[in-house]
Amino acid sequence: MRIASLQPSVSITLAALNKLDHLCACTKYCLEALPELAGQNLKIIHDSWTASTEEILAAQADLVIASVPYRMESLAAILKSGLPVLTLAPHSLADIYKDIRLIAATVSAQPKGEALVASMQATIATTREQSSKRAYTPIVYCEEWGKPLIHSQHWVAELVEAAGGKYLGEPGSHTTAEEIAGASPDVLLFAWCGAGDRVPLARVIEQRNWHHLAAVRQRRVYCIPDEYLNTPAPNLLEGLACLAATIHPDLFPPHPKQIQLA
Repeated sequence: MRIASLQPSVSITLAALNKLDHLCACTKYCLEALPELAGQNLKIIHDSWTASTEEILAAQADLVIASVPYRMESLAAILKSGLPVLTLAPHSLADIYKDIRLIAATVSAQPKGEALVASMQATIATTREQSSKRAYTPIVYCEEWGKPLIHSQHWVAELVEAAGGKYLGEPGSHTTAEEIAGASPDVLLFAWCGAGDRVPLARVIEQRNWHHLAAVRQRRVYCIPDEYLNTPAPNLLEGLACLAATIHPDLFPPHPKQIQLA
């Protein structure tokens, strides 16, 4: 089966299932997430947000797999292609597990899919058990986007809880700098979509006048690579490791990819 992947989460899941040989097309973001795809003569297409009918048809895929985020015009283009389409829209960890199982079934890798889900669940359970030894539960603000300010998604809130933190706000909703300051979070975490690890922490604090916050005074301000929290795929475990290390540094070792406010 020739698969066109319109989001890194799909390609990363295929990689975890050892089924990358099914890929015939993917996005440039998939290449960034999976360097091993370089040189495999894949057609590069746009993602679920910007895809066009023409490029999807040109990929000559047997199946298109798309995932959040979507834009209505692009979703219409995907459906208009006439190709079989699998559209994923996870909100929670349970949804992500279901999507992994669905992709695994699509490429005849059900046992590997079940093992992958079980491994994720076991790692999260181990982290939750370790974090239960904490002396207190920090209030944690996780930001997915900065203009406007948007809270991270529901699955991030679940991972924060597993790491021993109290997630601040409503997952996926808009907020304001004033509202966050008023809540006085203990930890500030930034994982802006598409920004990788390039969130300008010092500039953000300056622009929002957050110098007085306890999290800033104690330098508990971090950037976590975008793909570790915003990609609903097995690499969320790397995000969990970052969250645990920043929320309870006394219980978990630092992650090499986390960046702390200087």
